[in-house]
Amino acid sequence: MVRIEFYVLSTALPGDRLRAACQLAMKAWRAGLPVFVRGSDAQQCAELDELLWRFKAESFVPHNLYQDDPQAPVAIGLDEEPASAQGVLINLGSTLSPQVERFSRVIEIVNQEPDLLAACRENFRSYRQRGYDPKRVEL
Repeated sequence: MVRIEFYVLSTALPGDRLRAACQLAMKAWRAGLPVFVRGSDAQQCAELDELLWRFKAESFVPHNLYQDDPQAPVAIGLDEEPASAQGVLINLGSTLSPQVERFSRVIEIVNQEPDLLAACRENFRSYRQRGYDPKRVEL
């Protein structure tokens, strides 16, 4: 069964959400897991690509946009099928990924922006309706 966690941030700043995604991607990659970061759109994917280059000056997270290298240890994309099964999905989209079953773990990052908060609550309910047991994690 896929493990689903909602990481809840106390701020409404979009940048905090992206930084949390980078930190979680680095942690999962260091644990030896393939990572797919699902952005909300192409612009957010490009922002994540740039941020992963510079968010930690003392470390490097090997990554790439899905269309450039779907086999990258950390791939950034939209709804593409991940190249590696049973990895970690970090979902920054406002809806459930159509690829949920291809992962062993799904992380949704929630901030306090009202529209995103409402969308994430709906995702939480949708996971439950599908038989999952999503957990809430305060950051």
